[in-house]
Amino acid sequence: MCATCGCGDETGTRITVPHEHPHDHEHPHDHEHPHDHEHPHDHEHPHDHEHPHDHTHPHDHEHPHTHEHPHTHEHVTETETVTLEQKVLAKNDLTAERNRGWLAGRGVLALNVMSSPGSGKTTLLERTIADIGGQRRVSVVEGDQETMLDANRIKATGCAVVQVNTGAGCHLDAEMMRDALTALDPEPNSLLFIENVGNLVCPALFDLGEKSRVVVISVTEGTDKPLKYPHMFAAANLVIVNKADLLPYVDFDVDLCTKYARSVNPDLQMITLSATTGQGIQQWYDWIAKQ
Repeated sequence: MCATCGCGDETGTRITVPHEHPHDHEHPHDHEHPHDHEHPHDHEHPHDHEHPHDHTHPHDHEHPHTHEHPHTHEHVTETETVTLEQKVLAKNDLTAERNRGWLAGRGVLALNVMSSPGSGKTTLLERTIADIGGQRRVSVVEGDQETMLDANRIKATGCAVVQVNTGAGCHLDAEMMRDALTALDPEPNSLLFIENVGNLVCPALFDLGEKSRVVVISVTEGTDKPLKYPHMFAAANLVIVNKADLLPYVDFDVDLCTKYARSVNPDLQMITLSATTGQGIQQWYDWIAKQ
């Protein structure tokens, strides 16, 4: 179990390349990949020390107190959990920096796209690939707990894609990203989208080695999302408010949402668009170009 968020460990993680992938995985280049396969979850459990409380009281007299202590070792557990969490994140950050160097050395722009389920991430990527894929090579790392559904949608655009199924995990981490890069082998000077697992909590904690982080919310989710999930919005470089074509039919205040988001992250950039109709989509493409 992950000490950071409590999700399942990576024993169920699977990285799959859809059939008829344009890359045959014979890597003609002899560069060294930054993949040392140091697993962030090495299960060095902190609870193998001798417990200081053996509960053998040397007093043989009858004590009037029952010694029912309401705080049975909660402080010890909390300290150990925080320590393990720090180790997990430190290991992840080291692998992320190696990923970042690997990507930078090949001129690959990696964007980590995060959201809650159903915000329209995959639809946005499908349209983006269709509109700008002719100008620059694009590849995608798809993150989901199960199924190849989104990877198959991306593959239908003609884009190179690998699917990372996290099993019980609720986020991608740097080691999963490293293995996905090995399988995907994105072309030099290309654009790489990472579609993270649908979750507005844990993905914010895990650096993957990306250049920038994009958070997608939809107008059907509620104006107060930035206040409910502040860590995600604090970690973002750009927020996309998607499904703008539904604004006349829902109770969503774009200006107020922007105010909430910038109260968490004053430097946050905001774009309102519709991946379905194309409304405002050029702002997204301009933002990518500036990266």
